[in-house]
Amino acid sequence: MLAAIVDVKHLVAVFGYPLLFLIVMSESGGVPVPGETGLIAAALLASQGKLSIEAVIPLAAAGAIVGDNVGYLIGRKGGRWLLQRPGPFLRQRREVLRVGEPFFEVHGPKAVFFGRFVLGLRVWASWLAGATRMRWPSFVVWNALGGIAWASAIGLAAYFLGHSAGGAIEAFGFYGLAAVLLAILSAVFLHRRHARAGGRRRGAELRGEGAPTEREPPGE
Repeated sequence: MLAAIVDVKHLVAVFGYPLLFLIVMSESGGVPVPGETGLIAAALLASQGKLSIEAVIPLAAAGAIVGDNVGYLIGRKGGRWLLQRPGPFLRQRREVLRVGEPFFEVHGPKAVFFGRFVLGLRVWASWLAGATRMRWPSFVVWNALGGIAWASAIGLAAYFLGHSAGGAIEAFGFYGLAAVLLAILSAVFLHRRHARAGGRRRGAELRGEGAPTEREPPGE
């Protein structure tokens, strides 16, 4: 994976922002090219002062959003035909529709948003959303949110790691590194929530200390 990042990094360094936009848009539209690797490479170049992170993140987000909408339209217009046409794996292709339609009916927004962070879903989620007839207004909103969150999270992580990102990615893979960061953030969040809950319990106990435990009988 590190070798792929180096190769893409060289291409992005030579062709700059247009290639970043194109490669991210192509991956999002369903072409199996290394769009996320391109974003990581561009962010690393920005950390070295060769590109601007203020341009890298919006361009990657825009490429993701445009590509996903192209993929959605392709899936909407021709996806069902591809899945239902006679030929090899017809039963499996029809099963995709049978399972996918109710799934996207209920979980479409989550699949579109979180699919942006998963390799397989990142390439095909927009096609599946279109083929299963997910409502376009809902797709547009959650796709835009997912594209912006993905470009910001991945781009900033690679940017702030800078030169150390290559070694970390080589050792763990970027998804492993992201999992470690997520685990740390989750632990911090749970610790703070536990501390707040403990503070509320102590406050309730203190407030209850001065309260009478039983009513004294009225004086005679």
